[in-house]
Amino acid sequence: MSTYFPSGKELADGRKWFVVDAKGKTVGRLATEVARILSGKNNPAWTPFMDMGDHCVVVNARYAVFNGSKNDQKMYRHHTLYPGGLRETSVKDMFEKNPERVIELAVKGMLPKTKLGRAMVKKLKVYADAEHRHTAQKPEAIEI
Repeated sequence: MSTYFPSGKELADGRKWFVVDAKGKTVGRLATEVARILSGKNNPAWTPFMDMGDHCVVVNARYAVFNGSKNDQKMYRHHTLYPGGLRETSVKDMFEKNPERVIELAVKGMLPKTKLGRAMVKKLKVYADAEHRHTAQKPEAIEI
């Protein structure tokens, strides 16, 4: 018997599009389910070394919530690569300025830190409000 592995063209043609509404959802729980969709773990033909996942569009990112005191205490940090260049941004500021980035960072942290993980992140589209520009792909709405 030989093992069947789908090729690149088959994978690209077979990808589905899903829409997830983040309104009132906890960021971590939402990110976990979106990461499963992007990696393809919900697919019965999942293979660890192949990108078997589907595309995922997250809408209403502005209305996602954090539980507990994370809204006040959680900080996002990045470094400018200059001496003393550590920059911190609180969750409140991030939601005001760039609410899409909160969801993107949460999902990206749950995917592999390899070339495969970077390919998976490219299939994620996040929008702050209910409108998105992927209606031509006929995405299915799923409830998380």
